[in-house]
Amino acid sequence: MLHGIRIIEIEGLGPGPFAAMLLADLGADVITVHRKGGAVTPGMPERSLLDRGKRSIALDLKDPQDLETVKQLIATADGLIEGFRPGVMEKLGLGPETCHALNPKLVYGRMTGWGQTGPLAHAAGHDLNYISLSGALWYGSAPGDAPQTPATLVGDIGGGAMYLVTGILAGIINAHSTGQGTVVDAAIYDGSAHMMNLLMSLRQTGNLLETRGRSLLDGPHWSRTYACADGGFVTVQCLEPKFYAIFLEKLSLSGDPEFQQQFNPKLWPELTQRLAAIFAEQPRDHWTRVFLGTDACVAPVLSPEEAKTHEMNDARQTWREIDGTLQAAGAPRFSTAQWQPKPSPARGENTQEILQEIRGDQKS
Repeated sequence: MLHGIRIIEIEGLGPGPFAAMLLADLGADVITVHRKGGAVTPGMPERSLLDRGKRSIALDLKDPQDLETVKQLIATADGLIEGFRPGVMEKLGLGPETCHALNPKLVYGRMTGWGQTGPLAHAAGHDLNYISLSGALWYGSAPGDAPQTPATLVGDIGGGAMYLVTGILAGIINAHSTGQGTVVDAAIYDGSAHMMNLLMSLRQTGNLLETRGRSLLDGPHWSRTYACADGGFVTVQCLEPKFYAIFLEKLSLSGDPEFQQQFNPKLWPELTQRLAAIFAEQPRDHWTRVFLGTDACVAPVLSPEEAKTHEMNDARQTWREIDGTLQAAGAPRFSTAQWQPKPSPARGENTQEILQEIRGDQKS
């Protein structure tokens, strides 16, 4: 879908590389500028999954000759991704004004936690910090438990990388029609708050309260994760009455007068305890079989490794083992194009190839 689009990624952490990987998955020519002689980030492999489909050039941005090379690349690009604290790119001589002088149509994507402006713009932080201050963490976990979400998904990826990609694509579309680039200020703080708007819409109907565990999606017994006899878990979220009726039928609870009061918040704590006792009687796979193929809205909680062997994955091939690494395929899918996985380059692997392209462009 993005064939012919070039993105320059200045090596960074977390959401920036993920956003660039997503653009590469969609067909963009993503060139990552890795630090020349730089060590691999602790805990990360030499060939990172987040670099799949990209090309790598190793440069020292403090070296005048290498800095000129980066500028030459930027002059050919549709978009740029950087994830430093505000002001760092300007100190390197690669701020938006400099880059737009080289390439007026450039979409300059900036990925930070707190944003380019504000009292915390220069402060350190991580995923949980950004989403806690934005309000996005508030409804995480069950009432009484410390709020917690899956690592990186709500902040770095959902509120960060996805909004950066959206901004870059919107900017590229606008640049193609106007000839003018833009600066995309993608802050995890902003994006994670924006994702709350679906929940916030429930406030208009009184179904979202400030107190945790009292609202439509975080309070009821029918919107929960339950532990099973073997230590596994199942999720239940049968919001609609017709689905809730099927759920009760499969548990032989259709005639129970208390369970019939699906939307009575006074009964939610007691009914949650009753369901917890029921699910604790049998292992996870038993409950999987009970609800398999029904509209009861019940599903087992699987690890990525288990998800890979599930029949859903047999049909969709979402999880794949590529070069010994378990990873998810590109998404979304298109009727006119099929995602073909490309390997991750070693740091600097494509340096000579890219330099030759630059020289060729200069000659032409």
